[in-house]
Amino acid sequence: MTVALTLALLTSAIVTPDAEYFEYIEYKTLTCLFCTLAVICALKNISFFTVVARKIVNLTGNTRAAILALVYITFIGSMLIANDMALITFLPLGYFVLSSTGKQKYMAFTFIMQNIAANLGGMLTPFGNPQNLYLYSHFNIPTGEFMSIMLLPFAVAVGLITVCCLFVKKESLTLNTNSEVKLGFGRTAIYLVLFAYSIAIVFDMIPYWTGLIIIPASLWFMDKKALRDVDYPLLFTFVCFFIFAGNMARIGVVNDLLSSLLNKNTLVVSALSCQVISNVPSAILLSQFTANYADLLVGVNIGGAGTLIASLASLITFGEYSHYNKDGIKKYVVMFSAFNFGFLAILLVVCSIF
Repeated sequence: MTVALTLALLTSAIVTPDAEYFEYIEYKTLTCLFCTLAVICALKNISFFTVVARKIVNLTGNTRAAILALVYITFIGSMLIANDMALITFLPLGYFVLSSTGKQKYMAFTFIMQNIAANLGGMLTPFGNPQNLYLYSHFNIPTGEFMSIMLLPFAVAVGLITVCCLFVKKESLTLNTNSEVKLGFGRTAIYLVLFAYSIAIVFDMIPYWTGLIIIPASLWFMDKKALRDVDYPLLFTFVCFFIFAGNMARIGVVNDLLSSLLNKNTLVVSALSCQVISNVPSAILLSQFTANYADLLVGVNIGGAGTLIASLASLITFGEYSHYNKDGIKKYVVMFSAFNFGFLAILLVVCSIF
């Protein structure tokens, strides 16, 4: 957020603020993101995702199956609740499963696979990653076309993650379920309806501004904490990057340079850009200089793999791992880099060929 604000202020010194600044902001994107995050926070507060995940994990009987379950839960979760929230929700579950069964030696691998699953699993749906939501709205991409564009990298990612997890040994695993949580039917049902409402806004089935009335009003009476827990710095980061990207598009030299690079290879340029300034700001910035949304969409999604700063989700995972295991940080970074750059290289080659 600090970096985004700094960039917005610096470029505002070059491009004097005027009425055009209001056109920079993608109001629907911000509304969709706010509504989805708020409802997800409410569902998380009643332990909805933990309950569902534990029931799935309880069906497994060994480390390989448990890790696959954790990774697939994160994979599916990222498609429904966005990659950041999927990690915030399911990384603690991964720690719980491994620590309560004495399998901490698999924690670094599990966290890394969950991180990759969140970044690459969310790319199939418009609301799976923040940059998807932005590009989906910015270019008005039809839903069917969006999913067809992302189907190949998604399928390759699923295959790679599954193969990696199959190398884990089958060791017996018993999960302690003494702390089982039961869900209240009424509250759960209402939150799921609100979630469906926020998804309907994403698909333009309902005017987006109604979400700013119905969802906050509902949560105000049912769970004020959910409204407080929304990642407002993330929303403000989006606003700052909208301003930064809008200003950059109005600077002639920058416009010419980025347009030239993107015309040569939008896929590679966008993926490499993520390694330096992360995938969300890359999507916002580069969308100002190319109409090739298909390659840009793929690039900023597979570009989430790579460096620790290629995706905010990766920093979330690093923070969680550091919290649980302060002594294994160096080993984690080495393993993280090896897996992520491996995934990035394979996906770039496959997507460039096909």
